[in-house]
Amino acid sequence: QAQLVESGGGSVQAGGSLTLSCVASGSILSINTMGWYRQAPGKQRELVAVISSGGRTSYADSVKGRFTISRDNAKNTMYLQMNSLKPEDTAVYYCNMYLPRTSTNYWGQGTQVTVSS
Repeated sequence: QAQLVESGGGSVQAGGSLTLSCVASGSILSINTMGWYRQAPGKQRELVAVISSGGRTSYADSVKGRFTISRDNAKNTMYLQMNSLKPEDTAVYYCNMYLPRTSTNYWGQGTQVTVSS
């Protein structure tokens, strides 16, 4: 079993910045894909960004150029730097880790991000 704990959420005004962190612990395989998802009220959970254990990244079109995903494998930690935040970025942000070797998905508890106009 693996555990994921997010931190760094909060409330900011439009145009502001926040950095989310996700620390993984427990049974973590070296080959994994980590990602950030978000879910706004009344909407489905959507992919924000993913990063492979080798550092390959992919972003949703809505956050390209504003958000940056990164990871520190030595610390089992993933980050999401969010700049130029917009009210439509308001959501609960979830950390995800996928282990392809076991086809297992793990989720964090979520952290709230609120952007006011």
